[in-house]
Amino acid sequence: MKKATMKAGLVAATINLLVVSANAQALLTAETGPPGTVPFTAMTTLAEIASEKKLATFQVADSQTATNSLQNLAEGKTDVSIAPLILTFLMSKGAGPYAKLGKEKGTELVSNVRVLHTYNYGGFGLFAYNSSSVKGWGDVKGKTILNGPPRGAALTNDRGILTIVSGADDGKDYKGIQVNWGQMPKTITDGSADAMMLPVTFPDTRITRSLAAGDMTLWSIPKDVWEGKAMQKYMKSPGTGPITFDLKDIAPQKGLTIVSEDGVWRSPTTIGAEVVNKSMDFETAKALTKAVIENKDTFLKKAPYMATTNVGSIGLGLCGAVPVKYHPGAVAAYEEAGMTVPDCAKP
Repeated sequence: MKKATMKAGLVAATINLLVVSANAQALLTAETGPPGTVPFTAMTTLAEIASEKKLATFQVADSQTATNSLQNLAEGKTDVSIAPLILTFLMSKGAGPYAKLGKEKGTELVSNVRVLHTYNYGGFGLFAYNSSSVKGWGDVKGKTILNGPPRGAALTNDRGILTIVSGADDGKDYKGIQVNWGQMPKTITDGSADAMMLPVTFPDTRITRSLAAGDMTLWSIPKDVWEGKAMQKYMKSPGTGPITFDLKDIAPQKGLTIVSEDGVWRSPTTIGAEVVNKSMDFETAKALTKAVIENKDTFLKKAPYMATTNVGSIGLGLCGAVPVKYHPGAVAAYEEAGMTVPDCAKP
């Protein structure tokens, strides 16, 4: 029997989702992103399945910044976390949001991280109200752009992609503003920014909520930029890949216009993982991974935006410059299911 209880967290705007299952074998704390996003849905779906199958009790804190969550996981302060794979790379180098850690400490911490499964988070896009002075990628300079939370992979990607497409740098050519995920809807609608450069899904919960304040336009990466050397190189960076699809294949949102010169959506996508500390016991990691494999369709159909996430795939985004590998229990689950785990992704 399953029971879900929502309660206030210790930090403002943090909500804990407590999924309780009778006779659970493990009590696991977990951290994920805001409701209505791929990381949130992936984590809470896993929690629900674990509850139903009496594998574990998950206590999930949502609306967390992935940068902090990954560090908490690596330090053993939480059991399961979202992890954009670019963050594992940056942690291993003591770079970006982990610069204060330094390379030696960052390498030590990331060595504690193991992967259960990987998936795509969604795309990235520039969008604005039709009443805004921003009418496309070429109008960013001199404007105020909401481009992510104060820290994390989303901010890093938003800045990088906007620079490649528009030639504009945050702080030099435009004013970037950042707010926590929970504040995003208010900031989008209150006119604080001329446009938003953020992760997007199809449909996108933040955009859907914001349409109540007026019609909006979302811009895909122009085809010539997409095929250019800079963007192709960017998509080979750790934890990044391409996402493309025909706009006719997604349901339209009333009040939202998606612009692409040939009707094809193009953007980089963040490849993320559900990660655990290496200290998680073999059987728990194996059981959780097996639950993902056996319930792949449940994940992909949980919300419309989950359909393109590739939950249940093998080796997505791992190897190369990405320093994390599967948990031994996860490897066992994949191999029992007849899936071949790349040697470079094995611990």
